[in-house]
Amino acid sequence: MFRRPYPIVLFLCAFVASIVAQPPASDRADTYQIVHTYPHDPNAFTQGLIYVDGRLYESTGLNGRSSLRMVDLSTGRVLQKYDVPAEYFGEGLTDWGSNLIQLTWKAHQGFVYDRFSFSLLRTFSYEGEGWGLTHDRTQLIMSDGTSYLRFLDPKSFRETRRIHVTDGTGQAIENLNELEYIHGEIYANIWGSNVIVRVSPRTGKVLGRIDLSGIIDKRELASPDAVLNGIAYDSTGDRLFVTGKLWPKVFEVKVVAHR
Repeated sequence: MFRRPYPIVLFLCAFVASIVAQPPASDRADTYQIVHTYPHDPNAFTQGLIYVDGRLYESTGLNGRSSLRMVDLSTGRVLQKYDVPAEYFGEGLTDWGSNLIQLTWKAHQGFVYDRFSFSLLRTFSYEGEGWGLTHDRTQLIMSDGTSYLRFLDPKSFRETRRIHVTDGTGQAIENLNELEYIHGEIYANIWGSNVIVRVSPRTGKVLGRIDLSGIIDKRELASPDAVLNGIAYDSTGDRLFVTGKLWPKVFEVKVVAHR
C-alpha cells in the first residue's frame, strides 16, 4: 500500500530538488545597469577596445577598412587613426607600456605601434587565428575563437602556457573573442552572443557570466554582423565600457549581481 510521506520528508525532498534544479553559480548570469551612453562611429567594425589615459583606443576590422584609432569617449570623434594595409583584417588590441599591440585575423601577423605617434615599430607572428587580446602584469593573453586562451611573452611573443575555458559542468566555452583583464579575472565576450564570461586566469574555469541582452535596440543596428564585441576598463575610475561591431553607441555599465 502506498503511504503518504511525513511532512518532514516532503520538506527535505523539495529542498534537495530545489538545489539540484539550480544551475551552478557560474551559470546564473549577472545583469547590468547603464550608467552612461556615449556616441560611437557606426561604421567601425570594432574588434578590440581599450581605455588608456583618458582615451579609448580601438582596433577595427574588415579587409580594406581595418584601422587603429584613438577616440574621444565623450564625443566619439576619432582623434588619431592609422589605416591597416588592405590585406590585413584587424582584430584584438591591447597596450603594453608605451606601445599598442594589434592582432590580425587569419594572416598570423601582429603589429606593435608606438601609442603616441601610431608609428609601426615591429611585427610578430603566431600560429592560428587572432581574435582578442589583453594582458595581466607580466603576460599578454590572446584568444583565437576556440575555447582556449594563450599566454604570450610580451617581448618574444612566444606562447608560455594556455588554459582551457570551461563552465561549471566542464563544458568547453567556444568562440571566446574580445578580452579585458579586470580585477584579476579575464572578461571575454562570446562571439555572436550577448554574454561576457569572467574567467579564472589560473584554471580557465568560468567564475561568472554577464548577460547584456537588450542593451541596444536592434532597430539601431543596420547589419546582422553588428554583434557585441568591445570591452574596455578604466582602472582609475573603475568604469566598464562595452560596445559592438557597427554599433552607434558605447555604454558605460555597472554589473548587477544575480540574486
